[in-house]
Amino acid sequence: MDASLEGPIGRQFARYVAPNVLGMIAMSAYILADTFFIANGVGANGLAALNFAIVIWTIMQATGLMLGIGGATKFQVYKSQGNTDAANRTFTNAVMLALFASAVYLVAVNLFATPLSYVLGADADTVGLTDTYLRVIFSFAPFFLVNNVLLPFVRNDGSPRLAMGGMILGSLANILLDYLFIMVFGWGMFGAAFATGIAPILSMAVLSIHFIKGRNTFRPVKTRPDLRLMGSFAALGISSFIVEISGGVVLLIFNLIILSFEGNIGVAAYGVVANIAFVATALFVGTAQGIQPLASHNYAQGNTANLKKVLRYTIVTALAISIILIAVVWLFAEPLANAFNRDNDPHLTMLAADGLRIYFVGYLFAGVNIVAAAFFSAVEQPGRGLAISIGRGLVAIVAFVFAFAALFGMTGVWTTFPAAEAATACLTVFFLVRLSKAMEAKRVG
Repeated sequence: MDASLEGPIGRQFARYVAPNVLGMIAMSAYILADTFFIANGVGANGLAALNFAIVIWTIMQATGLMLGIGGATKFQVYKSQGNTDAANRTFTNAVMLALFASAVYLVAVNLFATPLSYVLGADADTVGLTDTYLRVIFSFAPFFLVNNVLLPFVRNDGSPRLAMGGMILGSLANILLDYLFIMVFGWGMFGAAFATGIAPILSMAVLSIHFIKGRNTFRPVKTRPDLRLMGSFAALGISSFIVEISGGVVLLIFNLIILSFEGNIGVAAYGVVANIAFVATALFVGTAQGIQPLASHNYAQGNTANLKKVLRYTIVTALAISIILIAVVWLFAEPLANAFNRDNDPHLTMLAADGLRIYFVGYLFAGVNIVAAAFFSAVEQPGRGLAISIGRGLVAIVAFVFAFAALFGMTGVWTTFPAAEAATACLTVFFLVRLSKAMEAKRVG
């Protein structure tokens, strides 16, 4: 029995979700800070280059989330069942796989950064900037991936506030170092990537307190790589992987389509929309990660009543966040766009402001889709979580973007996200109704 997850479910929900949402906002500010300082320190070409580079960065981030969330879900189930040996082996295998993946990414990106930049859409004006950002940030790959594993394990081990502290310190340091390296030292794209790379190191330093003070119930153990165990927690984390990587896929497709309509200035405008949206998505990812220990624990304990409460609180929270986000963006679209417009280009402001207002309507559906996919994975139903994640992140959005862009131009591009999320929400509701009926039947039985 995990005492840290006992007590009134509403209080536990707040205890785990609130700090994790705050932490994910801080963590997402890594890229938003880069966006702001690059836009104001390098200009529109730097902003476009960052948008190209983030496509590849999301692959690394997605891998870290898959291993961290999947491993922590498996860890929580074993911990709740009192199986300490299996819990320790899960942590050890998650770290081993993270180190292996980071080595692959580090070598591959540094070998092929320039051709990758061209594939991503860079031209003569932006290829050097994109190449520099990719090489520097992927040199920190081991720190990004191991940090993404440690965060959910420490959170699941009864220290959600410490996990939040690690994310917030990393983010604040990133913002300060961005200012120093870009605006004071004039290091441009190198400075932005270097500042971002330091952030997970500082986060890991905070997380080490969990071990130094002896609060940890897990530790690395001597064990061989267990491919079956790795496969099982990777499957549980695959929906988180798809949620994150779908953003990169969408970014790539949108970049290439927008280049044909508006050139680099259009990609810069989309960079503003995409990076503000990155923070918005972090609110829902934070909620999803926050509920994971609660859902996994009550699932392992067979507590259907509490599981239904967790699901209800999660959906209501996602809808409330969505409504607030849409209202804020509709009211402040122009000021938000101008914050990333060093040269006061009216066309950039117009494109970005229009894009923000249309694009953000999609979060009315996206929030529920994201948290529902995570909930299914947390209760060891990764198939449903994966179906929702693939539906919203790949199938629906690719199906809509080409048709909408051909019919309605840039307006069609912005409308793609709301349309894809609304279509996926139909599948999400279907799965949730079936789950609710199954839990009710189990409770009655």
